[in-house]
Amino acid sequence: MNSDYSRLENKIGYTFKDKQLLMTALTHTSFANEHKAKNMKDNERLEFLGDAVLEMASSEFLYTNMEEMPEGDMTKLRASLVCEPTLAMDARQIGLEDFLYLGNGEEATGGRKRDSIISDAFEALIGAIFLDGGIEAAKNFILQFALNDIENKRLFHDSKTILQERINMVKSGMLSYQIVEESGPDHNKSYKAVAKLDDKIIGEGVGHTKKAAEQQAAYSALKALDKRS
Repeated sequence: MNSDYSRLENKIGYTFKDKQLLMTALTHTSFANEHKAKNMKDNERLEFLGDAVLEMASSEFLYTNMEEMPEGDMTKLRASLVCEPTLAMDARQIGLEDFLYLGNGEEATGGRKRDSIISDAFEALIGAIFLDGGIEAAKNFILQFALNDIENKRLFHDSKTILQERINMVKSGMLSYQIVEESGPDHNKSYKAVAKLDDKIIGEGVGHTKKAAEQQAAYSALKALDKRS
C-alpha cells in the first residue's frame, strides 16, 4: 500500500481539499474492520454515490455524443463502460490498486488484484471527487479515465460475442475455449484459457475466473485479427 496521496493526485490531475475523503475512498471494509478502535470508515458509501455519478455522467456523455445511436444500443454501450472488469481496467491505468488500504486477510488472499475490490474503489474515488470538488470535477475525471478509448472497451466487454460473430461471417471454422492452466491456492485461483478455431490457438488470456480468462482470450484473438486486417 502506498500512502503518498500526492502521487495519486498527480496521476488523476485532481488535488483533494479534504484528504480524509480520499483516504476513505481507498479504505476497504476489511481494513476498517481491523481498525474499529480508530473509527475508520470504509469506502462502501462512497462507492454507492460514485456509482450513481458515473451512471449519470456516462449516460449524458452517450446521449450528447452518440446522436444517431438508438436507446437500446446506448444502454449496451454504457453497460460495457461501467461493468466491473472495465472499471478495474480503468483503475489499473492510474495504479489505484497500489494505494488501497486492505485488511491483513484480504491482502494475503490477493485482494489487491481482485477486480471487484479495485472497481469498487474506482467508483468510491468518483464519489469522493464529487463531494470534494463538485459534479464538474467528477465529470472531468470520468471523461478522462472511464469514458476514454470507448471502442476498445466495448470490444473488451463483448469480446466473446464479437469474436463469434466475426467467425460466423467468414465461416472459417468452429470456435471454442479451453482452460489449459490453473494455478494458485483455492482462495486466489488464476486460470489460463485459449481461444481455438478448430484446432488452432488464436488467442490466450489469464484471469481469476474461468469466464474472465476466456474473455481475455477472445479479446486477444480479436486484437490479433485486427492487426492482420
